[in-house]
Amino acid sequence: MTTKLNGKVAFINGGSRGIGAATARRLARDGAAVAIGYAASAGAAEALAAEIEAAGGTALAIRADAADAAALTAAIDTVAERFGRIDILVNNAGVLRLGDVAEFSLEDFDETVAINVRAVFVASEAALAHMGEGGRIINVSSTNALRMPFAGGAVYAMSKSALTGLAKGMARDLGPRGITVNNVQPGPVDTDMNPADAEFGATMHSLMALPRHGKPDEVAGMIAYLASPEAAFVTGADLLIDGGFAA
Repeated sequence: MTTKLNGKVAFINGGSRGIGAATARRLARDGAAVAIGYAASAGAAEALAAEIEAAGGTALAIRADAADAAALTAAIDTVAERFGRIDILVNNAGVLRLGDVAEFSLEDFDETVAINVRAVFVASEAALAHMGEGGRIINVSSTNALRMPFAGGAVYAMSKSALTGLAKGMARDLGPRGITVNNVQPGPVDTDMNPADAEFGATMHSLMALPRHGKPDEVAGMIAYLASPEAAFVTGADLLIDGGFAA
C-alpha cells in the first residue's frame, strides 16, 4: 500500500466489477477508504469490500442504483455520514445499448441518458455537499465520445459526448473551490460488458494502434492519477486510454 491518498474517502459508483472494482482496489492500495456503489451485484461488491479489508484497507459496499436519483443521493449521504466527508467521486456506472437509430426504442434511450449522463450529475451534486478543497470528480466516459466507427452506437456515443461538456462546465464552476473535474475515456477494456474474446473483439483491434483490449487495472491507474495530488492542476480534461482507437 502507498500513502498518497491516506485520509481520503472515495465513492465509486458502479464499483463492484470491471473498471470500478479495479479502481476500488487501486484507490484502497493508495490509502483511501473506498465505498463501493452497486445496483444489483451485492455479492460481488461485498466480496470486494471484504477483500480490501483483509488486505488492510477500509471499504464499504453500498447499494446505489444509478437510475434512481433519490437512492443514489441517499447512498452518497450515508457514505459521507459514515466517513465524515467525500474527497473523490468516481462515476463509473454505465450501460451500453446498441441499435440502429431508426429503430432504437425510447425506453433504451431514456435508460442510457439516465444512467450514463443524469446519474453523473446527480452523484456529483450529492457529493459536492460533502466535498471540500482538493476534491476530485472523475467520470468514466469512452473513446466513443470521439470516434464511433461502426453502426448502432449513436445513442451510446451521444451519452459519452455529453460528459465532455458537463465536465468542462463543472470545472469552471468548481475551480474556485479547488475541486477538479475530469473524464477518463477508455477504449475496449476486457470486462464482462466487453470481453476480449468476444466475436467483435478482433474487429475493434483492427481499428487500434495497439491491437488488444485494455486491462481494468490500466484504466484504474489513470483514475488513481487524477485522484492523486500530482493531478491538482488537471481539470476539465478528457484523458484517452484507448490503445490508439481514436488516433
